Amino acid sequence: MGRKDYLAMKTDAAVTSELIDSDINDLKVAAKNLISHATKLGGLGFGTSFLKWVASFAAIYLLILDRTNWRTNMLTTLLIPYIFFSLPSVLFNFFRGEVGKWIAFIAVVLKLFFPRHFPDWLEMPGSLILLLVVAPSFFAHTLKDNLVGIFICLFISCYLLQEHIRASGGFRNSFTQTHGISNTIGILLLFGYPVWALLCALPIFIQ
Repeated sequence: MGRKDYLAMKTDAAVTSELIDSDINDLKVAAKNLISHATKLGGLGFGTSFLKWVASFAAIYLLILDRTNWRTNMLTTLLIPYIFFSLPSVLFNFFRGEVGKWIAFIAVVLKLFFPRHFPDWLEMPGSLILLLVVAPSFFAHTLKDNLVGIFICLFISCYLLQEHIRASGGFRNSFTQTHGISNTIGILLLFGYPVWALLCALPIFIQ
């Protein structure tokens, strides 16, 4: 009788130990999956943020280039909404706050009362700051960083690229002309953010 109880207790202890080991292994697997997913999400977030900076500065570079060195027939005013939708949150919130309001106020006063002291190359930056300040929350918060904003950026990139190739006289010329190369590289950099953002959003639609 005592031997049977001992064997039963030993069996129960072995079963309990196996269950605990199994639970520990499950916890280890869950922890590894959590770390892996968090790393992937962090990498995706970093990639999107980094490409936003690159795309925004590429758009600003193209805007400056078109206004100073090499004027083109492209509708470069489309770069303003592109910058609006791709501008990193830090800069977006900064210029949408009091600083942006003061800049927009000064720009409007200069344009209205001192038009001779308001150079033409300041019109686009002034329009951008004014757009950032007065844009309704529907555009500033709902559409920005949404699929609508991403598709707008992608559409603008495609339009500017095909217009640039047409103005250059062909795809090959867009890479061989002296000033065309800089514009081509700048326009290609515009594709980075919307394409990456769409790839990141793709798993959501697949699920």
